[in-house]
Amino acid sequence: MKLRSIRHQITVLFILVLLFSVLIIALLNGVFLEKYYLAQKADVLLDARTALASMDLQELMEVEDLGDSGSDYWKNGNLDFGEEIGRSSSRNNLSWVVVTGDNSVMFSWGESAAWLQSKLFGYIYNLDGDMESRDVIREMDDCVVQKVYDRFAGMDYVECWGSLEEGYYFLIRTPFDSLQESAKISNRFYLGVGLIVAILSGTLVMFFVRRLTKPIDELTRLSREMASLNFDARYTSHTNNEIDVLGESFNTMSAQLESTISELKSANLELQKDIENKIKIDEQRKEFLDNVSHELKTPIALIQGYAEGLKENISEDPESREFYCDVIIDESAKMNKLVKNLLTLNQLESGKDAVVMERFDLAVLIRGVLQSMDIMIQQNEANIIFEQKEPVYVWGDEFKIEEVVTNYISNALHHLNGERQVEIRIKDAGKKVKVSVFNNGTPIPEEDIPNLWQKFYKVDKARTREYGGNGIGLSIVKAIMESMNQEYGVKNYQNGVEFWFTLDRK
Repeated sequence: MKLRSIRHQITVLFILVLLFSVLIIALLNGVFLEKYYLAQKADVLLDARTALASMDLQELMEVEDLGDSGSDYWKNGNLDFGEEIGRSSSRNNLSWVVVTGDNSVMFSWGESAAWLQSKLFGYIYNLDGDMESRDVIREMDDCVVQKVYDRFAGMDYVECWGSLEEGYYFLIRTPFDSLQESAKISNRFYLGVGLIVAILSGTLVMFFVRRLTKPIDELTRLSREMASLNFDARYTSHTNNEIDVLGESFNTMSAQLESTISELKSANLELQKDIENKIKIDEQRKEFLDNVSHELKTPIALIQGYAEGLKENISEDPESREFYCDVIIDESAKMNKLVKNLLTLNQLESGKDAVVMERFDLAVLIRGVLQSMDIMIQQNEANIIFEQKEPVYVWGDEFKIEEVVTNYISNALHHLNGERQVEIRIKDAGKKVKVSVFNNGTPIPEEDIPNLWQKFYKVDKARTREYGGNGIGLSIVKAIMESMNQEYGVKNYQNGVEFWFTLDRK
């Protein structure tokens, strides 16, 4: 939807109103000006007639030497009244004559007394040829105001004629200039001036309206920014009126919306994390149950089968019964080991098994582990290489580090090939030491390396089952090393695999 600026709307509306006003004035001027002018002229003539009627005409008759115009009278007799009549006649361009009942001129003003006398005589006795063309404006008992065209002068006049006391008659008239041309000139003037005034006024209105609507434009921009969730925009204009109050309300609303949306986002993130954690925990629980069920299914089945065989005396041979008992004991031991490892891993991952940091000799710890695993070493016909003679003091949880070393060496013994060597090294790494356990054997597939530290993950399931592995040992290593903020990892070589971890020297 195309929007029009309120600034332009106000300016255009103002100019249209102004032009409409000019047109109305021109229309009224053309239609009513002549009638108004005619009414004003009639009032002037009636005022002059009232002035004549108030004069003492008998006294005037006794004044000698009036002459044709009677103007000497206004100089010699009744001075104040004469000055008033003279000024009014000159100002309004009046001509008048007063005659007696026998048509003798008493006095006159302006035009030729004889001409006025003959006009008045024709009106009195209805002898004038212009009577048919006259337009009566007002008609009273003793006088008539009319508009008449004088064919000799070639122009219109407004006249007032009638009778006075003592049998006198009067005629007062003034030229009635045609206003049609004047109205046209006036209208053209009004239109021209109106256009100029409209342009100038429109410019001024545009300027002031721009100042007045600037805060509204800013509020419009601010609302768009808020709709786009940009709450940094603020109302900054100052008009000292209600718009400022609205602008401050916008600022307050923007700040409150920003705060509320921020809180909603934080709550949404927390909720999303909780949902993800719940999903993750559910998946881990399901995976855990599946793995535990899978790991326990085989030993339980074996124990049940061999136990039923013993009960039913399937074989009376003592050696066979002893074999059955050995299988049951071995599978029970595997189940016991699995449960213990699961309990240990659960304590580590839940943080219930607190880390006890202490200083100990790492070389002594490794030699102790090798001594405790001597039987396993002999069973696997492994060649152990550990050449560290000097003490190496480190900081860590000695009991947990012992479990890490045990897991690494146990894995190495179960994956020997070729020369069947297991090499244990302690390397200086500045503020840390790096402990590595290398064994000859087949390298681990690269795609399996990221998954080695997951619970129940096995690269070679058949071989793992053969030596009783359950895929939890490396998960325990990961939990122990992360609880002490240490690094760990695995690296492939052409002739074997190296597992390593680090510890702080200080």
